[in-house]
Amino acid sequence: MGDAYDVIVVGAGHAGCEAALAAARMGRKTLLLTQNLDTIAAMSCNPSIGGVAKGQLVREVDALGGEMAKNTDKAGLQFKTLNRSKGQAVHSPRAQCDKKLYQYSMKETVESQENLDARQDEAAALWISGSRVRGIVSKRGFRYEARAVVLTTGTFLNGLAHMGLDTFAAGRAGDPPADQLSGSLRELGFTVGRMKTGTPPRINSRTIDFSACELDPSDEPPIPFSHFTEQITNELLPCHITYTNQATHKVIRENLDRSPLYTNKIKSIGPRYCPSIEDKVVKFPDKERHQIFLEPEGYRTREVYVNGLSTSLPADAQLAFVRSVRGLEKAEIMRFGYAIEYDFCPPTQLHETLETKLVAGLYFAGQLNGTTGYEEAAAQGFIAGVNAALGVMKEAPLILARDQAYIGVLIDDLVTKGVDEPYRMFTSRAEYRMSLRSDNADLRLMELGRGLGLISEEMISRFRRYQGLVGGEGELPDEALSPWSMDKVRAQREVQTSYAGYVMRERQAAERLRSWEEVAIPDDLDFFAVPSLPAEARQKLTKIRPRTLGQAGRIPGITPADVQILHVSSKR
Repeated sequence: MGDAYDVIVVGAGHAGCEAALAAARMGRKTLLLTQNLDTIAAMSCNPSIGGVAKGQLVREVDALGGEMAKNTDKAGLQFKTLNRSKGQAVHSPRAQCDKKLYQYSMKETVESQENLDARQDEAAALWISGSRVRGIVSKRGFRYEARAVVLTTGTFLNGLAHMGLDTFAAGRAGDPPADQLSGSLRELGFTVGRMKTGTPPRINSRTIDFSACELDPSDEPPIPFSHFTEQITNELLPCHITYTNQATHKVIRENLDRSPLYTNKIKSIGPRYCPSIEDKVVKFPDKERHQIFLEPEGYRTREVYVNGLSTSLPADAQLAFVRSVRGLEKAEIMRFGYAIEYDFCPPTQLHETLETKLVAGLYFAGQLNGTTGYEEAAAQGFIAGVNAALGVMKEAPLILARDQAYIGVLIDDLVTKGVDEPYRMFTSRAEYRMSLRSDNADLRLMELGRGLGLISEEMISRFRRYQGLVGGEGELPDEALSPWSMDKVRAQREVQTSYAGYVMRERQAAERLRSWEEVAIPDDLDFFAVPSLPAEARQKLTKIRPRTLGQAGRIPGITPADVQILHVSSKR
């Protein structure tokens, strides 16, 4: 038995890094346990951060004191604001990163953090005492003791990769799976399911005819991701755009009999909004072409990520359809695409804190909860790490409401509605998106981050000066207000003026609903004993165990009449 910790985080992907850093920065002795220290924060799929709604999540994590946005600014090689032609509410930052620079910058941050140990080992089982977690048992039988454990296992639980009709055990290509921890979860009574994701081939940039493709340059000047970054000084690189064609689609159709997706080798469900090229061709037969982004993976590598060609077809078919694309006629594939199936735990087994209902002190975050994307993972990891630390300190948890943050929408959707496919954040999921803009994440959340001890005194004083200027306190000075420029102050004033009416209506709607959010449902309420409540409602309420009437009303299948019945019972 080794040293005892306050918090153990299992898995060092994007969720794990945020969880471990948050807990350690809150003064808790923390252990980050990973199969391979060389793959901390590895960008297994596209080396990009942000995107529609995802960028909002990253800005919110940053405002609360997380690391992803800062690390993106260190490693970014192209910066874009998406949806510029639309309203400010749906503007979303995105950055293409140098994948190794991102990985090793985060590794340095993790290994330099006070109160945080990083260790290479594999978790094989949970160590439980009664109904509370006590730590982790490693594959080699070593026991790590802790008062709280955060699982962020990504695609590693019983991971199975597919390329054509060939399958091999893997957490991702090149890495072994974690093959024991799922069994431990099942033994404890957790429901475990299967999901699938995929990745495209990477090709050698020297074999691409970029002159035949459309140029997709970075924004100039680039807008930093983090509220704490003064300016981006990195060298900026362009991406390029090309398209599939009928020849591409013909190759894919002719090889569907060797596709694991269409021969039932893959039985789990993949992400609807990031489909494989096989799915695109089959489900949209009338579409003449599909857009492809050619995205560099770093400054010192020739690998190019072929965004839009995610596939699990065999290698020879991948080469054939890649070379049918304009500009890629002589392309050399450096890494072939593949699909991967993995175990996850349906997130209705969690409280809004991301603590499990079955085992006290045990938290889940990331793809383990059925989500997809680095950004969704980082947001969950941050909240899980914060709440693990707060739980150890016996302090009130951090729960963000739907009208406070996209993070609140994400977690409420997961624990209340569950998932039947990998969950991806969109602006359309947020009913208060006029208020939850990427440009005001700091104004919404930075004081909360300060309250957690995750924002420095220097930064909070600068923020409060900025906040006052935005609110019209005093004249704008001539000198720059580092790290927020005068241009940002003026722009924020303009946005607040133009959105004032929309924001007011959203606040009024939120206030009307808040009355239900503040009516607690007793923890020991027996839903099967509530008179007049339909049988289906009783079953769903018993499964989810909503904390408030507001949460109960968001459970699929629960009607306003059911909520009224609950209201009467709660009063009694």
